[in-house]
Amino acid sequence: MTITITAFEASPDQGRGLARDMRVRWALEEAGLAYRVELVSFAQMKQAPYLRQQPFGQIPVYREDDLTLFETGAIVFHIAQHHGALLPAAPDARARAITWMFAALNTVEPPIIEREQAHFTVGSRPWFSELTAVMDERARVRLAQLSDHLGDGAWLDGDFSAADLLMVLVLRRIEGDGILEAFPNLIAYVARGESRPAYQRAYAAQEKVYTDRVSQDLRG
Repeated sequence: MTITITAFEASPDQGRGLARDMRVRWALEEAGLAYRVELVSFAQMKQAPYLRQQPFGQIPVYREDDLTLFETGAIVFHIAQHHGALLPAAPDARARAITWMFAALNTVEPPIIEREQAHFTVGSRPWFSELTAVMDERARVRLAQLSDHLGDGAWLDGDFSAADLLMVLVLRRIEGDGILEAFPNLIAYVARGESRPAYQRAYAAQEKVYTDRVSQDLRG
């Protein structure tokens, strides 16, 4: 089995582990699966050969022999379902973990992403401060609900699973903005995820793409 994923040649996150290939890298590391990375430029992502693999011109694309997948939730689910390590064996526990995978991407992430993107899309508008207050409150409500569920637990539902992998990376997008910091149990939850050896390997691999490019640019 040969696994290839695509990633940004020049990532906007500057190696901070926020680009979505990080989700797939981490899942592969947790599953103990070898993979290769194909770096793509923004121009390549908009061309027909790439769009045949990822119709929306985004990263990552996941290729496993004759299988090609896109969308990180689907990719992580595939890895977890077929290669173990990321979903419980017991049917009910597995179903709950899958539910939390959907919750991470469909319920918790959208207000965080909308808040993040607003700075780029409408940040210069005179009503932006009012919009920011609304978006901050939406994110705060979701985080409060998540915090209440997590309580003193280590993970969302029993042992670490693909749901925690996705949720930790969703929460990382709002670190340092003063909203997540109001929930100490969520801060500790993210830190537990980041302390996992598989996370650290995935982060180091993604960061290296950025540092290698900086070194290359400095050499001219």
